[in-house]
Amino acid sequence: MNEVMDFEEYGNENAPLLLFLHGGGVGGWMWDKQIDDFSHYHCIVPTLQGHGVRRNEEEFSIRGNAEEMIDLIKEKGAGKDVHIIGFSIGAQICLEMIDLAPTLITSAVINSATVIPMKFVQPLIAPTILLTFPLVKSRSFAKVQAKQLYMDGEYFEKYYEDSVKLKPSTLIQMLKENMSYALPENRSNSTVRILVTVGERETRILKKSVKQIVEHYVNCKELFIPNMGHGFPVAQPQLFNEVVEKWITKGNVHKL
Repeated sequence: MNEVMDFEEYGNENAPLLLFLHGGGVGGWMWDKQIDDFSHYHCIVPTLQGHGVRRNEEEFSIRGNAEEMIDLIKEKGAGKDVHIIGFSIGAQICLEMIDLAPTLITSAVINSATVIPMKFVQPLIAPTILLTFPLVKSRSFAKVQAKQLYMDGEYFEKYYEDSVKLKPSTLIQMLKENMSYALPENRSNSTVRILVTVGERETRILKKSVKQIVEHYVNCKELFIPNMGHGFPVAQPQLFNEVVEKWITKGNVHKL
C-alpha cells in the first residue's frame, strides 16, 4: 500500500467493510453523517490523492486512486464482505476498482458518476483554471460553488478550507481525469451488485451516464432521486443512508 495513503477508520472492525470515497475538491468529512449511521460496520474513509493532508502530492489519477483503494481493501477487508460507496469522481474511482478487481467487492453504490468523455472541453480546462483560480480564495465565490454541492451550510468552513489548499495543478489533473473517464470497452461480467444513483436535477450527461453504466454491468440497477442536484449524500443524508443500507444488505432498490 502507498506509504502516504491517509484514511480514517470507524465502527466495528469485525463487521463488513464499507469504503467511502469523497468527491473532488472536498474531503472525507462529507461522509460524517454516513459514519454516524453506519457505526455497526467497519467504515474506512480515505483521502484521495492531492487532497487534505495529501495536497502536496504531484499526481492525481482515477487509476492510481483505484489501485491504492484496492490495496487498502486487501489489507483491511480480508475475508469480509466489502461495499464501496463513491460520490462524483469518487464514484468514478469505484467503477475503476470494479474493473481492476471484479471479485474483490461485494456491492457498490455509485452516486453521480460521469462516464461520457467531454473531449471538446478538455483543452479549455488548464487555461480556465489558471485564469479563475485566484477566485478560490474569495469566500463569496466559494459560497456559490459550495451551494451547488449542498455544502453552503454546516459544511461550508470545511469546504472553504479544503478549497483554498487545493493546488491548481491538482484541480487541472482532476478535471481532466473526470471529463475523460469512460467505461472499459469490453462489457464487464463482474458479479458486483451495483446501484447507480443520480439526482433528477443533475446534468443530461450524468443522467445519460446512468443508462450506460446499467447497460454495461450484469448486476446493476439505477435510482433517480426526485428534486435532487449534485450532492445527494450531503443534501439528504438520512434518505441516502436508507438507500445504501437496503442495497448492501438486501440488494433491493429503495422505493422513493
